Amino acid sequence: MRTDPNARTVVVSGVEFGWGSSGKLGAVLSAVRERSTVPLRFVGLASGLGRPVLAEHAIDRWYDLPETDVPGAVDAIARSEGVVAAVVVLDGALATTLEAAGVPTVFVDSLPFMWSEGDRAALPLDATVYCAQKCVELPPECRDVLASVRNLRWVEAVVGAPSAAEPAARTTRPHRTALVSLGGLRAPRLGDWTAYPRIVVPAVLEALAAHGVHEVHVAGNLPADLAGALVDASIAPPRVTTGALAHGEFLDRVAGCDILLASPGLTTLLEAGRLGVPTICLPPQNLSQIFNGRFHSDAIGTETRIAWPKAVFTEDEALSLRNRGEDHALELIYAGIAAAAADAGGRATTIALRDDILTALRGAAEDTDWGALTAAVGVDGAAQVADALLAILPGEPRPA
Repeated sequence: MRTDPNARTVVVSGVEFGWGSSGKLGAVLSAVRERSTVPLRFVGLASGLGRPVLAEHAIDRWYDLPETDVPGAVDAIARSEGVVAAVVVLDGALATTLEAAGVPTVFVDSLPFMWSEGDRAALPLDATVYCAQKCVELPPECRDVLASVRNLRWVEAVVGAPSAAEPAARTTRPHRTALVSLGGLRAPRLGDWTAYPRIVVPAVLEALAAHGVHEVHVAGNLPADLAGALVDASIAPPRVTTGALAHGEFLDRVAGCDILLASPGLTTLLEAGRLGVPTICLPPQNLSQIFNGRFHSDAIGTETRIAWPKAVFTEDEALSLRNRGEDHALELIYAGIAAAAADAGGRATTIALRDDILTALRGAAEDTDWGALTAAVGVDGAAQVADALLAILPGEPRPA
């Protein structure tokens, strides 16, 4: 229900692939509210994975989208809600659909380094504003695709900040508290999404216990029964808690921990870098996380990236498949992780990862510039996207 008849209605949505898009939406919403001189209201489309992350933001209403006739549903929602603009993170198909429905859309592409000719059709090249997040390296195969964007605008990292003041530069200290971040886990086309946490969570907890960490929180959308089953008190740190965190709470937890271990979603790595938090990149869940982990290690100058054993899959093989489109690489990655989990419960892979994680934990105790990746791309992207959105709002709200 609308509380202000003069409020402009804006659609927000993030791709159904992990939680990074919702974290970026949260950062953009905060920036928009700080900068807008007119009343705004927000309605959300889809984004089922990310709704818990956005719980602290005032989204008036969420709409699920049907499996068929998405254009018809989007058009009806836009008309009934009086939508005047949209901001969409990474969901190219939805951004294109919104534009076709007459809704000017700001598309946020946080992974411009990912795309090749095989992905061209999935990108909203004609979006009203296409905000590509700066990256430390843009492979040659991406450049022709991005050159086709009608209104391309490069922005800095779209990241949030914790509610408390950002801490001063850290000094080396023992690791006593850790945060484990597994992102959204439930990506589209992924059959058994539990395979990854069943292998990786025990490896992480065993390594942290061996390293002397006392307290751990495992963040992610793990159901309580699965999370509990993955915690073996006999080989885990003394205090282990689990549970999803809203974006602001997650940032506060990152700021307060001694070390972060994350499946390397780019938003998480950039936000941790902004806070100077020591970070270990867990094995990648998907193609983009291979790039993210490599970018992170190259930037900080220390190898704290955990790769899968070669029997699971090799990163170079996955990268070689991307020229045919991201889906081909994902098939290899998902199949390899599933096969490893099915092989004696994944225990052999867990042991190998545990040993590599423990080695990385010991290496992370050395002085390192943990903010180097974030410094390379800046941190003002949320404000820049917010400005792009505010610039396309009409002078008067469109009636419902």
